Amino acid sequence: MKFKFDENLPSELGALLRQAGHDAHSVLDENLRGAADRSLAQICREEQRILITLDLDFAHIKNYPPQDSPGIIVLRLVRQDRNAVLAIMPRILALLRTEPIAQRLWIVDDRRTRIRGGA
Repeated sequence: MKFKFDENLPSELGALLRQAGHDAHSVLDENLRGAADRSLAQICREEQRILITLDLDFAHIKNYPPQDSPGIIVLRLVRQDRNAVLAIMPRILALLRTEPIAQRLWIVDDRRTRIRGGA
């Protein structure tokens, strides 16, 4: 799978995704720092990349309909530091093996994952 992770996430996230066999690009590595949310969503659509972000704006399905995207993962964690983000990734990677992400919004909190969209 192809991912783009937002500028507010640790760079180590890319290494974790690549170790799991995925293609991962960082917003920072692509000089997209400060890009408007709509622009970032459009770039992800064009590149067919799943967006991973802490930005709760992407959880608003009227503004960012899941069916119009390759997939969105919004991390809604109590702690949003590097360790908390990296600690949640094994759960997300395991879920990616069993649950479709295309045209879906996953809202991942500390205890569960809510999935919106899809058939």
